[in-house]
Formats: sequence, structure tokens, C-alpha cells
Amino acid sequence: MNLTEWAKTQGVHPQTAYRWFREGTLPVPAQRVGPRTILVNIEAGTTPEVTDGIGLYARVSAHVQKADLDRQVARLTRWAAAAGHHVVRVESEVGSGMNGSRSKAKRLLADPAVTCLVVERKDRLGRVNVELVEAALSADGRRLVSLDDGEADDVDDDLVRDMVEVLTSFCARLYGRRSARDRARKALEAAEHG
Repeated sequence: MNLTEWAKTQGVHPQTAYRWFREGTLPVPAQRVGPRTILVNIEAGTTPEVTDGIGLYARVSAHVQKADLDRQVARLTRWAAAAGHHVVRVESEVGSGMNGSRSKAKRLLADPAVTCLVVERKDRLGRVNVELVEAALSADGRRLVSLDDGEADDVDDDLVRDMVEVLTSFCARLYGRRSARDRARKALEAAEHG
């Protein structure tokens, strides 16, 4: 099996798998057989070898999405159990993906026992700069795995909520905190009708 196919079956971006190959941290045996071809030995197993430090993280933007949060945790847990991984930490929280004030995500990222962070989709970890988090984890010998299967449940609702929070923040700086939410709501209404 070539490296790209293997990466897709594992829920890993092909560029991440190639970087692991270059760094010698790919969890399965692989060899270069041509200038652009890398073959993975599927008989050695396609489940990542990291079994002692899995951290699972789930997030939603609003409290009304509690059912989705529970579904994310259940899916991540099922995946880890089916793959035979040892989960050392599970964190789930309600909070915007646009800011860094998420204590449970920080706690999970700071835990040295977590060598592999698993999320349902990368946007669950954050809306922006997830690549920077992934690079920081990689520099520390850790990695980020996304189980992304193209599912887009409530993504539009999450993006709208995040945009309202950004607009509210900007309005608060310009007009003061008291009227910020009203002005953000009016700006969104004007954008919808205009």
C-alpha cells in the first residue's frame, strides 16, 4: 500500500505521514521504492504503534450542542478501543474555537503523558492555526490525529457562533462592552439582508 492510501485509512493527512516518514517516526515499516513512491508494509499492521499515550479531545461551541459533544466523545472512545490504544486522558468542553481560553484543551496539550492527541475533526481543536499546534506537537515528538471522514454536522452553526463572538469582540473595543452584542447582531442582520 502506498503512503497516501495508508494515511487516508488512518485519518492522517498525507503530508503529515510523509513528514513522519522523513523524520523516521512513521509507526509502520515503510520504504522508498522510487523518487515519489513510498510503500508501507501493511502486513506489519496499520494501527499506529503509539498505544501508551492517547489523549482524546472533543469540543462544541454552545451548550445547546451537548448531545453532539457526547457523540464526539463516544466516537473517539470507540475508535481508541477498536484500535487497542491506551487512553490516558479524555477532555471535552464547550467553548469557542476562535480563542485560546479553553482550559481543558490547554491541560491536554500540556500533559507530557499524551503522545498522540486525537480529535474528530481538526476544527474541534481550533478554527485557526491548528497547523501551528500540530507543528509544536511534532517538534516535541508528539502528533495530532484527526478522524475526519468528511462529516460536517453543525459546522455552519459553529462558524456563525464564532463569527458573532469575533464581531462582538470588535464592537466591544470600538463601542464598549454594554452595546457590543447588540451592534454585532445588527451587523449580522445587515449582512444577511444586504
